[in-house]
Amino acid sequence: MKTKYAVVDLETTGGIPHRDKITEIAIILYDGKEIIEEYQSLINPERSIPYTITRITGIDNEMVADAPKFYEVAKQVIELTEGAIFVAHNVRFDYQFLRAEFKSLGYTFTRRNLCTVRLSRKAFPQLKSYSLGNLIRYFKITVKHRHRAYDDAWATTILLGKIFHEQGNEEGVIDLVKASLKLTKLPSALSIDDVESLPEECGVYYFRNSQEEIIYIGKSIDIKARAKQHFAKYTRKTDKLFDNVASISYEITGSELASLLKESKEIKEVQPSINKIQKTKTYDFAIIKETDKSGYFRYAVVKANKTDKALSLFSARKSALSHIEQIGEAFQLCNKVNLIDRSTNTCFNYELTKCQGACIGEEPPYLYNQRFNESEVIVNRLFDENFILMEEGRSIDERAVFLVEDGHYRGFGYIDIEDSNYGIEEIKECIKYEALSPEADLILRNYMWSHSKVELMHF
Repeated sequence: MKTKYAVVDLETTGGIPHRDKITEIAIILYDGKEIIEEYQSLINPERSIPYTITRITGIDNEMVADAPKFYEVAKQVIELTEGAIFVAHNVRFDYQFLRAEFKSLGYTFTRRNLCTVRLSRKAFPQLKSYSLGNLIRYFKITVKHRHRAYDDAWATTILLGKIFHEQGNEEGVIDLVKASLKLTKLPSALSIDDVESLPEECGVYYFRNSQEEIIYIGKSIDIKARAKQHFAKYTRKTDKLFDNVASISYEITGSELASLLKESKEIKEVQPSINKIQKTKTYDFAIIKETDKSGYFRYAVVKANKTDKALSLFSARKSALSHIEQIGEAFQLCNKVNLIDRSTNTCFNYELTKCQGACIGEEPPYLYNQRFNESEVIVNRLFDENFILMEEGRSIDERAVFLVEDGHYRGFGYIDIEDSNYGIEEIKECIKYEALSPEADLILRNYMWSHSKVELMHF
């Protein structure tokens, strides 16, 4: 059976998929030698087309007023591209726009895709530019209306034929396509379809061997793309995957934070043979905050079971002291005040101008303590407040919710959007509680630092 290529071109109201909309679409089905079907249509974007876009494409508001809306042509787009490799010039643009349109309809659009920009660079390395306009001029491809969907799709199809012709034979074409799909090699038990059928969604994935044992757990915001990366590289880990992977399964999480927490928890529980296993630890030591007799704040390491004021927990005293020393270096805290340097006079860092003199009373406590308080934000790996954190769920009608209570992450679950405005106790009912884990606390805290606009509900 011949490979089928769906060569696609879109015109849009702008360049941002989640904001702008499609105004025209063209799809040309090509079998590598001849065109077998064509489709084109203007699309009513249900919003105004900017004049700057009209000036480029020639498509104005009047032209699309009576055109079908995207949902009215969506089924045809699915049927035409089903089983075909999605091709476009700068494929990311067209592919992401279509995915965004389908996502707004509650449908996940997934196709293998090829970019004729990249293919042209491989086939014709001597050219100075690979824009579609320059390639049309270089190959003397005749088009009537540049920046219209059908004409650009037709030119891209002719270009794809020239790229294939450059390979010399069908085997060369197959090799080029495989290389461009980044699946040049797969475990013998897997097919390309096994990988291509994976979702382009956020979640956790599992590689299993022929005995159905999980041998690797990973997470990604795009499961299919991440799986492809595993099989496109040549590393020691990849060799193990090639030799052992017999199947791939996955679980959609919707939320990136959920995938991070789930991956960490399951790697420790399952201990897959190819993952770097994080050994189960006991956290016997805690860093706490004290005030010395001169009024300086300081960090101290104590037995975790002897305090309820822990800022962070460690499996070894040495690790806790090392962490205090690193924080001290960053904030110019005094190692003598923090009981790391046992010198009788100035601390060693004072001689290196890395301490501002708290060790000899040269820096007054009120100034030193201001800097100490700034450092506490990093040292404190526990949470001072109880709250629910909410993120997008596995569908547009769902939210992922994460519970922090009594200083720790306690678990997460999913709730319907219409139920997410209920009280805290009702929301808690969807939480799947987990054992306390310093790793999970750290994952959540780091995620909140890097995502400053997360939605919190305090209680």
